[in-house]
Amino acid sequence: MNILVTGGAGYIGSHTCLEMLNENYKLVVYDNLSNSSLDALKRVEKLTGKEVKFIEGDLLNVEKLEQVFQNERFDAVIHFAGLKAVGESVEKPLEYYDNNVVGTLNLLKIMQKYNVKKIVFSSSATVYGVPEKLPLTEESPRSTTNPYGTSKLVIEYILEDLAKSDPEWKIISLRYFNPVGAHKSGEIGEDPNGIPNNLLPFISQVAVGLRDKLNIFGDDYSTKDGTGIRDYIHVVDLAKGHLAALKCMTDATEKGFIPINLGTGNGYSILEMIKAFEKASGKTIPYEVVKRREGDVAECFADTTYAYKKLGWKAKKSIEEMCADAWKWQSTNPDGYRS
Repeated sequence: MNILVTGGAGYIGSHTCLEMLNENYKLVVYDNLSNSSLDALKRVEKLTGKEVKFIEGDLLNVEKLEQVFQNERFDAVIHFAGLKAVGESVEKPLEYYDNNVVGTLNLLKIMQKYNVKKIVFSSSATVYGVPEKLPLTEESPRSTTNPYGTSKLVIEYILEDLAKSDPEWKIISLRYFNPVGAHKSGEIGEDPNGIPNNLLPFISQVAVGLRDKLNIFGDDYSTKDGTGIRDYIHVVDLAKGHLAALKCMTDATEKGFIPINLGTGNGYSILEMIKAFEKASGKTIPYEVVKRREGDVAECFADTTYAYKKLGWKAKKSIEEMCADAWKWQSTNPDGYRS
């Protein structure tokens, strides 16, 4: 199979490309490098001994995107490309809707034109908003608390309507919980631009001396220790979930819009993650509690029953492995891919 991977030079995209190459998929990466690095793909090539075809481009550039489809014959698309910071989305909602929603519409129109009707979409647990009941199943009510989450939910509605309009479409929407960790080699990992928006890369940068302390956004939630609880999943487990989704779509009976949670089913608090990272790294992580961040929820974790039933997939890596692999990446590459 020849797969187009939008956003394939990013954190989750690069790990998925590595797993795909190990399974002998052919792929083309289309990425604007706004929050990613070409060095990640070079390291993927080094680790796999296989070449990655890379095209620098933006989904908002319709002409360039169409050229890619004119020059290649794709069997399916994995769609990672998108802006992803909750806090930034509150400050820049129009930019998020333009990039995420309009970019996806451009991609879908061109896929339809060239009769490529299989897509794995990078969705998010943020489409569940403030959970009414835990754990979250795929049938849980959807709502959002921030523009980032709303952009993902709008795209899901678009994909649902597309699947209803044309039974040839096979669409799997993978609702990620909280990806963390890095490849065990320490060669590829999360390398955010500027101040990290996610917990573990921030902790890692504090541990390696790039930042003085961690800010904890609120310790007055109704949780076991007052800090937010999330379902953290190792990025390699997440990457393998995409391969399972691709294999699922090769089944002729699979059609329509299929949402699937990718998480571990376990919730860990921020303080628990700090302790686990301190144990893995041997470093002390200083922190300060500050006011809550707009758009955050107290607790969020997945029911992963359907992922195993539908894909035969289950997360395998522990919180200890997540922290150890994240520390190996950060300590080996203190300045990320610029090291």
